[in-house]
Amino acid sequence: MHLARVIGTVVATQKATGLEGVKLLWVQPLDRQQQSTGVPQVAADATAQAGPDELVFTIASREAALALPQTFVPVDLAIVGIVDDVQDLEERV
Repeated sequence: MHLARVIGTVVATQKATGLEGVKLLWVQPLDRQQQSTGVPQVAADATAQAGPDELVFTIASREAALALPQTFVPVDLAIVGIVDDVQDLEERV
């Protein structure tokens, strides 16, 4: 799982079978310090609740396809949780 921040929404006029009703969101991957890393990506919102500027965690590859209501749909990245708080264990030591 990886942290990301929702930076926008994607509008698709046509979707693959099984993705009807699933929100697609632009997410910016983040590192452990919540700094941008890599390029923004499109993620399917398996929570159906993520919104702009929210901190989320994502999963990729086959696990992303399994996270959605209809499994094995053609997605490579899925939002599976909304993050309320992040505590770095290294800071506590």
